[in-house]
Amino acid sequence: MSNMDQLSIFISRILRHRPQDANIELDEHGWANVEELLAGINAAGWTIDRQMLEEIVRTDKKQRYSFGGEGTLIRANQGHSIPVDVELAQQEPPEYLYHGTADRYMDSILRQGLLPMSRLYVHLSQDLKTARKVGRRHGRPVVLKVHSGDMHRAGVLFYRSENGVWLTKKVDTEYFELLYVEGTVD
Repeated sequence: MSNMDQLSIFISRILRHRPQDANIELDEHGWANVEELLAGINAAGWTIDRQMLEEIVRTDKKQRYSFGGEGTLIRANQGHSIPVDVELAQQEPPEYLYHGTADRYMDSILRQGLLPMSRLYVHLSQDLKTARKVGRRHGRPVVLKVHSGDMHRAGVLFYRSENGVWLTKKVDTEYFELLYVEGTVD
């Protein structure tokens, strides 16, 4: 893993979970002052400047970050475990979305449904390929097909983040089905 990749992961942790690691504060919408973030990251033992930060934001494969305030602010697009309102507009989801996870979590998911756990929302993908990739990050992948259209018609709210991830507060067990377990169906 490159130094830039490691730095991106550290920035993600700061902007989504632990702003105190860089001795900064996020506003109620998750925005951090760019100059304060850079100073905090450097004080934490990393070396970063504005150009490096812009490169990380521009090249991040997951499109985790956005600049605001004419480039003076930065925030994570979603995935927060700390209470922030990233000002997502409610949207009507496609008929089906997908959730990638690991098989070791399935007993709990089948009992409780999909819960945000340490995050503010359950993260859903628009395509099977992305969900499988997400599941692989956690172990032997499992993909659930979520009946998001039915959920929406039942009054469940959905949001779509800047980077295309669909978000909702919970997915009850009646709204998903097991679609894929690695090694069984492809």
